[in-house]
Amino acid sequence: MTVSLHPSLPSSLPGDPGALSRLLDGAGTDGPSVWPRSARPEAGGDVSVGGVSLTEAADRFGTPLYVLDEQEVRERCRTYRAAFPEADVVYAAKAFLCRAMAHWVREEGLGLDVCSAGELALAVTTGFPPEKIVLHGNAKSPEDLRTALRLGVGVIVVDSASEIARLAAITPADARQQVMVRVVPGIAAGGHAKVRTGTDDQKFGLSITDGSAQHAVARILDQRHLELVGLHCHIGSQIGSVKPYVTAVRRLVGLLARIREQHGVVLPRLNIGGGHAIAYRPGEPSLDVGVLADRVRTELADGCARAHLPLPRLMLEPGRAIAGPAGVAVYHVLAVKRTREHTFVAVDGGMSDNPRPALYGVRYAPRLIGRLSSAPPRTVTVVGRHCEAGDVLADEVELPGDVRPGDLLAVPAAGAYHLSMASGYNLVGRPPVVAVSGGIARVLVRRESLDDMTRRDVGL
Repeated sequence: MTVSLHPSLPSSLPGDPGALSRLLDGAGTDGPSVWPRSARPEAGGDVSVGGVSLTEAADRFGTPLYVLDEQEVRERCRTYRAAFPEADVVYAAKAFLCRAMAHWVREEGLGLDVCSAGELALAVTTGFPPEKIVLHGNAKSPEDLRTALRLGVGVIVVDSASEIARLAAITPADARQQVMVRVVPGIAAGGHAKVRTGTDDQKFGLSITDGSAQHAVARILDQRHLELVGLHCHIGSQIGSVKPYVTAVRRLVGLLARIREQHGVVLPRLNIGGGHAIAYRPGEPSLDVGVLADRVRTELADGCARAHLPLPRLMLEPGRAIAGPAGVAVYHVLAVKRTREHTFVAVDGGMSDNPRPALYGVRYAPRLIGRLSSAPPRTVTVVGRHCEAGDVLADEVELPGDVRPGDLLAVPAAGAYHLSMASGYNLVGRPPVVAVSGGIARVLVRRESLDDMTRRDVGL
């Protein structure tokens, strides 16, 4: 569905015309705006993204609603390509995937990183070249592996010793599947303990420290139908510093040197994963892609020179950093409840469309849109509609003191790990995704209906 909405209005606002502008451009904070770069303040307290009024989008498509700025996605893909022209940039589909997203990523010259047969099949049936797809995951099912082999996926990242034998056994006799080993380099990095995946004694990868990675390399080299093409690591998510990546490169280059010494094999690729931080609230840090590229490139060149190794081809897997800042979630306020100590603002979505605050304690910056308010700000907790006390979307944020039922709240930085982690809790139904660009809005993913959910229930 393609709908042309009203074009952006002049950004002169009654009352304080600069208030929303300051909000959108991050003025008065230590960092950039958390809104898409196309976001503009509009008359009456509205905000447009991609030339589309968020208020009109909410009216036409309903709420909860995800608005995704197509040009923001494309520009972020181009930023990575420009920073890493000599590398393979592979978009991590787990952040957010739909047919249009796969199409945009392909057009911008990125590969794709998938974690299941479902993600893989969606991408390939959209026309994504399977040879540009990387499959990984800590517990790939037999169906995942068979689908990857059948569709001709480019690289499979081996995550356990048992997977080596399983994959070798089902690879056709006339084929040779390219694989990487996911290495745990022993680095603690990430925005929360539950997303730190570079340390020993967690479920992902094979450790350098205990020799598991080296053992896996030796086993793969003994398999006639598997071709070891490189090492892979993913040290965590929401990482705001370049230093952990530099350390990871140093340790992986050391392992590359040991593999050459022990087996006489020079591996041609090195995948440093993703996990690049974005800002969810004004003032929060994000990872500088240009600095990351310079530091990683320098460390890789210096390390390989010291070890007398040829430079491997670099790979990286940004996901959140491409999709996250491009999305805005829009909700209607259903109720405002004031207790002795707190004010709760309840909206028509919640943990079924964004479980991240409940899982990781993530904090967002919702803002009132669609009307101007001169009321002093009040500290509130924005909560969802679900039957859980932990259904909190934004804790202790400031909203106008007169926020009321019927108001619209917009939550920026909502493009990653929202819909992809959404659930069917309370049978509310998952929100739609609407792409905006040049004043045009079109549905990418329709709203999940009650009929969609009940058709799966065949118990009577």
